[in-house]
Amino acid sequence: MSRRGPGALAIVLHTHMPYVEGFGTWPFGEEWLWEAFAGSYLPLLDVLDAGAPLTLSLTPVLCDQLEVPGLAERFYRFVEDVRRETHAKDAAGLRAGGHERLAAEVERASGDYERAHASLRRRGGDLLAAFAPHAAWTSAATHAILPLLATGAGVREQVRSGVRSHQRRFGAAWRGGFWLPECAFEQGLEPVLREAGVRAVCIELTGRLGLGSAGQLRPLLGESGLVLVPVDRETMSLVWSDSGYPAAGAYRDYHHHTVHHHTPWSNDGEPYDHAAALALAGKHAADFVARTRERLERDGDGAPGGGLAVCALDTELLGHWWYEGIAWLEAVVRECGEQGLELMRLDDALERFQPAAAPAGLDWPASTWGAGGDLSTWSGPQVGAHAFAARAAELDVLAAGDRAGLAAIRELMALQASDWAFMVTRGMAVPYALERIDAHGRGLRDALAAGAGADAVALGNLAVDADPGAFLEPL
Repeated sequence: MSRRGPGALAIVLHTHMPYVEGFGTWPFGEEWLWEAFAGSYLPLLDVLDAGAPLTLSLTPVLCDQLEVPGLAERFYRFVEDVRRETHAKDAAGLRAGGHERLAAEVERASGDYERAHASLRRRGGDLLAAFAPHAAWTSAATHAILPLLATGAGVREQVRSGVRSHQRRFGAAWRGGFWLPECAFEQGLEPVLREAGVRAVCIELTGRLGLGSAGQLRPLLGESGLVLVPVDRETMSLVWSDSGYPAAGAYRDYHHHTVHHHTPWSNDGEPYDHAAALALAGKHAADFVARTRERLERDGDGAPGGGLAVCALDTELLGHWWYEGIAWLEAVVRECGEQGLELMRLDDALERFQPAAAPAGLDWPASTWGAGGDLSTWSGPQVGAHAFAARAAELDVLAAGDRAGLAAIRELMALQASDWAFMVTRGMAVPYALERIDAHGRGLRDALAAGAGADAVALGNLAVDADPGAFLEPL
């Protein structure tokens, strides 16, 4: 084994799904949840259960869905009644057209769903309980962009409700880690976060410190005592960029699909070769660890104990968008041991890597890990009207006082979710996003008109930990 290099790597997996349970099926809606079960969540659990020291962030809005009674049975029916049939039909059609290799790949890939089906049954049908031993960080209640909210009460409730949800579900072991949706941060958030018990957040500082700067390998201490952990864009870009590993020709092409949206082609247009792709994932894992270690050796020596490289990724990238991503992650864990790079859970790393004081009097504008490092993905021209409407709705709830009951607050929190604006800006499932924006806006107006006793049945299990008195507290 190589000597152990300076510093450490923390891989943070931000696990999030907009609330789609009960809100539409194919092509948009709760089928996204079933696909994440099969492609990302259940395969990831195998890696976590084997002891991989990864940091798992679970959003409350995802947990709201995982808590719904009967959810496992609906996933089983999806595999049994939908995926078995669609795989068989596509394989038969490809074979009839003379595409034997493509047909064989569709048949092979059907085993992913069968294994997920068996895995969930083995875990007693309770994915939330399976995640519980690994659930380290929480997030805002409905994944709202906190700097875009209109009132202190709105920010406070998104944060408090998220913490309350996590502690109710996973007990008192929470160590204060809070994932800011889209890494959206401004310094005015610090007092609200600290008051809710938050100890540490991840933030994006590439635009201020520069790509590959040593400063991104050192946690900072905010004026309130909040630990600000820069994500390391240089490390993350090895995976999450236009030229990152998932773009390689041998990997499965997510966008080239059959009639029933199965994907038997690779990025280079050839029939997908699973064995070759897995071999490449192993090579890319070795490359990732080697480059991360080199980065720490180059830029991490200036701090006691070396630097801390935080690689933050959306969990759903691994296994779903990047089909081989879970295999890559598992290989990264193995390669860290073989190459002598210490892989740590972020909470543990923050006990070792003491933060440096943030520069006094620093006035940072709001930042995110989105395009351009700013808020434009969620407030730019394509979605500006929605951003203003959501802020106006928040002010309506505040003005309504005690006439705004639980249903109104839950509809508001649904409207505040970052997902709808992201979909519109990125051109992904735009009709669905607009439908949800409109529906929650109407639901909020109806709830305010009905008063504090309004019915919230249409919201399912969304934001069940919201506080009906949240907007009545003094600001």
